[in-house]
Amino acid sequence: MEYRQLGQTDVKVSLIGLGTMTWGEQNTLDEAHAQIRLAKTHGVNLIDVAEMYPVPPRAETQGETERIVGEYFARHQDRKDWILATKATGPAQNPKQPGYVRGGKLNFNLANLTEAVDGSLKRLQTDYIDLYQLHWPDRKTNMFGQLGYTAEENNPGAVPIEETLHALKQLVDAGKIRYIGLSNETPWGVSRFLHYAEALGLPRVVSIQNPYSLLNRSFEVGLAEFAHREQVGLLAYSPLAFGVLSGKYLNGAKPDKARLTLFERFSRYTNKEATSATALYAEVARQHGLSLAQMALAFINRQPFVTSNLIGATNLDQLKENLESVHVTLNADLLAEIQAIHTQHPNPAP
Repeated sequence: MEYRQLGQTDVKVSLIGLGTMTWGEQNTLDEAHAQIRLAKTHGVNLIDVAEMYPVPPRAETQGETERIVGEYFARHQDRKDWILATKATGPAQNPKQPGYVRGGKLNFNLANLTEAVDGSLKRLQTDYIDLYQLHWPDRKTNMFGQLGYTAEENNPGAVPIEETLHALKQLVDAGKIRYIGLSNETPWGVSRFLHYAEALGLPRVVSIQNPYSLLNRSFEVGLAEFAHREQVGLLAYSPLAFGVLSGKYLNGAKPDKARLTLFERFSRYTNKEATSATALYAEVARQHGLSLAQMALAFINRQPFVTSNLIGATNLDQLKENLESVHVTLNADLLAEIQAIHTQHPNPAP
């Protein structure tokens, strides 16, 4: 396993991080624990959860993923071996977002963030969180695949970024969290967090968790330079585009119990252009003797602005294949073919 620096800290995290959002929905506690054990044997030390998980979010299962991880720590007593990351749910900006979490008190002020952190600590059965992330911006902006930006002159209830940073500083000072990160953030948002951290002596963000895959390279446009020059590395989520880049949905297939078979709401990665691009990437992988999944993950692993590639799986065979992507090297010819497809089908699933 390769390890990379987490921001400007002295912490090193595994290039492959363990994603968890199926745990408690598609995976049982025992299945999740088996995934953790397998990942650990491969050198993984970063595990990423969120207070709203599992996905798709439902009030009945909210927090179950954190509880599953907490039960693992209680059973195995190896909390010290892990860099534990979780996320605070942001305000519900649309009907698909879980406005029921913490009774709807979701803006990023001190009271709400304190309640969120305390709830996560209890479910995770730990007294500190290594990396505490804001799951999405407090303000209204373009995120989760929304390309167009609509100016919102009035954003009622949104907490100013500097106030949020002051609140996070109090949680750091209290020893509840060590470092802070962002998620689903924009270049403007990252720049503001960095500005106030420097100007006001507040905690500096160490990472940004955004989507990044062969079907969605939009991170490269405005955020990759921040990640590289400011040492706010990417924690890449959905690197296989909800399993689309495993190839299992090619030719209209709907595998039993697969996420996109079970949950029709996840249409972000299944539009016509994304399907066409996936078929082309699959053929390139085949010609080079690789699985599509390993090629797609190896492409992310090689990027210098990536701190960790957050893989998820619903069974151990999938997880093992994904973990072994760290040993895959993409040659210049293959990379040129990938770029040619990207030029034809740029970011079909943002």
